Amino acid sequence: MSDSHQLPIDQAPGFGRIPVVDVTMVVENGRLPAKATVGERIPIRATVFREGHDAVNAAVVLTDPLGTSTRVDMVPIEPVGLDPWEAWIRPDREGRWSFRVEAWSDPWATWLHNAAAKLPLGMDVDLLCQEGAVLLTRAADAAADPITASMLRATALMLVPDKAADDLLATVTSIGVTAAMKANGPREFVTPTQQFPLFVDRAKALFSSWYEFFPRSVGAFRDDDGWHSGTFDSCHTRLEEIAAMGFDVVYLPPVHPIGTSFRKGPDNTLDAGPGDPGSPWAIGSPDGGHDAIDPNLGDMAAFDRFVAKARSLGMEVALDLALQASPDHPWVQYHPQWFTTRPDGTIAYAENPPKKYQDIYPLNFDNDPQGLYREILRVVRLWMRHDVRIFRVDNPHTKPLSFWAWLLAEVRRTDPDVVFLAEAFTRPAMMRALAKLGFHQSYTYFVWRTDKWELEQYLLELALETDAYLRPNFFVNTPDINPLYLQDGDEAAFAVRAILAATMSPSWGVYSGFELFEHTPPRPGAEEYAHSEKYEYRPRDFSAEPNLNVLLGRLNAIRKAHPALQQLRQVALHEVTHDQILAFSKTERADTVLVVCSLDPRETLEAEVCVDFDALGLPGASQLRVRDELTGESFTWGASAFVRLTPDQPAHILHVEGQV
Repeated sequence: MSDSHQLPIDQAPGFGRIPVVDVTMVVENGRLPAKATVGERIPIRATVFREGHDAVNAAVVLTDPLGTSTRVDMVPIEPVGLDPWEAWIRPDREGRWSFRVEAWSDPWATWLHNAAAKLPLGMDVDLLCQEGAVLLTRAADAAADPITASMLRATALMLVPDKAADDLLATVTSIGVTAAMKANGPREFVTPTQQFPLFVDRAKALFSSWYEFFPRSVGAFRDDDGWHSGTFDSCHTRLEEIAAMGFDVVYLPPVHPIGTSFRKGPDNTLDAGPGDPGSPWAIGSPDGGHDAIDPNLGDMAAFDRFVAKARSLGMEVALDLALQASPDHPWVQYHPQWFTTRPDGTIAYAENPPKKYQDIYPLNFDNDPQGLYREILRVVRLWMRHDVRIFRVDNPHTKPLSFWAWLLAEVRRTDPDVVFLAEAFTRPAMMRALAKLGFHQSYTYFVWRTDKWELEQYLLELALETDAYLRPNFFVNTPDINPLYLQDGDEAAFAVRAILAATMSPSWGVYSGFELFEHTPPRPGAEEYAHSEKYEYRPRDFSAEPNLNVLLGRLNAIRKAHPALQQLRQVALHEVTHDQILAFSKTERADTVLVVCSLDPRETLEAEVCVDFDALGLPGASQLRVRDELTGESFTWGASAFVRLTPDQPAHILHVEGQV
């Protein structure tokens, strides 16, 4: 009988000699890179097992952009019996990394297990001593350090059958022997996985605090001649105020010339007056397109001054990348093939029936992909030369994924510090695909998550399920989204949402007016703003009271002071005896923050928080010292802690200082 269909030894599909499966921090089976940032702790987990009862071991082999490899030992984790292993890595430079998991049969661990079981019973003592001495000698031969080699050989000579079992076990489990055998002990049937890609970005890709505003509204005024636009130069004082609140990214809607054809008036009406500025997303006029500045805002020199001012205050400017055009855009005249032409010869405008956007023409990425792709890359690189290193991408889910894969790869190839945020409030599959393809941050469903169970599940989903590729940015509102939770105008509701966003996600954002409790919709139940700034000037008095300026500043200061709030993964939920109080903790090495927040902005709530000491890294503790970073008060908390949260003080942000 022919054996041509028999599998070769050790070539069972999907399994090596020592099987390694379910490796984490892997995107699309390794076809796309997982994400990390410089200094971020990353967990690599895998299931490692083998036939029979012999022990296995595993390690992560991490290779940096220079080709230098480092081995990080994995450890078995709970639950026992399901064979999970884990190692935490911390990349220390930007660039393309890779890793693999190596598993092996561990003769020394197998021997230790057998010795611990047999020696106290007097079973096979002679043979055990001989086998142990052989393994110690093999490790001594492999040791590069002569002192370590001598210590291992001396230990091998100490394995004699006439010693007491306790003495023998103490000899082979000393700290020195354990460390030496871990480093030099025999490794049999070493089985590596494939190399998995990992791209390491700058820290801003994970941790940032965004503030969005329309420059044209800052300094805008109306006189007998009508409205006069704010300019880049009129915004410098506002930049100082934003920096004083601790924000480090200033995001601007499109700053390009705005078309006049079908220009939208107030509240998205079709009858714009001569003084109505139109929507910034209707890009393009005879003054230029995506590579030009709206003359009402100033010129390119004024833009450069604006960016330089932001930089001097420790902030970066994020620019909107909206890939669409008004009917007046130069592209329409010179590149009509980049749009969709209807049978009647007209160009198709944007629609989301029953909504119509006659002032915007979508791009067609299939008619002339080579020409359109390169034009968009040219535009992006132009703004990069003007020191824009962050782009907020408008509606990326309405463009082909293949285009984004190309564009993001092209930019990353030459400028890996450039960050792209995907503004895609759409289906989960599309949001996840955009993140996998390389978007550095993603808008999320946070604005619609208000119930306790929703917030808890979403926190765990982002921390444990999509963390290899999706970095969330929790905006509390946007020009398009006036959350229903805020539409009663309760000041405590705004505080609650700011506290949750700033502590649940490493990146969060605020759209201008939030701090002034703006909340009025155009009609009941609409998740929009009346008198939307998208279509008209909205100058504001940001010093008017009441406001949230102090709280926003305090939240950003707390975030900068606590590494625990700058990371995504190390999160734990804590039980509370009230369904309107959420409690969770975040930990980064020695820094732990415990957040307890009311979800009811109107009522005073009282409850017991059941503190999980193990989750806080304090196993066996009975009491701990905590300091409220919002108020400065200190408390001693036990396993059950009473809290009283009011609309004036709806949350505790507690720094866990240690156990009592």
